[in-house]
Amino acid sequence: MIDGTRYASSRELHLALKRMLSLPDYYGMNADALNDCLSERISPVNLWIFDPGTGEVAAALKTISMVISDNGGTVKEL
Repeated sequence: MIDGTRYASSRELHLALKRMLSLPDYYGMNADALNDCLSERISPVNLWIFDPGTGEVAAALKTISMVISDNGGTVKEL
């Protein structure tokens, strides 16, 4: 579950995803890198969005949501 209001930048959001999803150290903190990492997983990742936040974070979360969906995951806004 992600609350976009907790992050001041897309980098902070990607750092949180890295921790939450146990992404490798070489994770590049962007949508392409997330796609690469998720495409290597056996099980899809699901994302529940409590609040998308605003500005840069909301835009990054929208892109992240598309990457998760493209890799077979479910995205829900609560």
